[in-house]
Amino acid sequence: QVRLVESGGGLVQTGGSLRLSCAASTSTFTINSMGWYRQAPGKQRELVATITRSAVTNYADAVKGRFTISRDNAKNIVDLQMNNLKPGDTAVYYCYSQTWGARDYWGQGTQVTVSS
Repeated sequence: QVRLVESGGGLVQTGGSLRLSCAASTSTFTINSMGWYRQAPGKQRELVATITRSAVTNYADAVKGRFTISRDNAKNIVDLQMNNLKPGDTAVYYCYSQTWGARDYWGQGTQVTVSS
């Protein structure tokens, strides 16, 4: 079992920055991929960014050049630095992890609101 605890999020104006952090409570060798998804009201959950244990990253086109994902393998922490935020980034952001056995786990979600 993997428990994901998120921190960060909140309210920011357009053009501002926020940093999300997520810590996984499991053996450091259990998890391969970690990342973030988001879900806006009335929309499906969508990929924001992921990073593998070997630091291969994947970003949604909508956030490329504005968001940066990073990871501390020793501590099982994944961070998402979000710059130049837009109202369209408003959503609940969920931390995600996938074990080497391809089991998915999700955090409880943290709200990000960008005001215009």
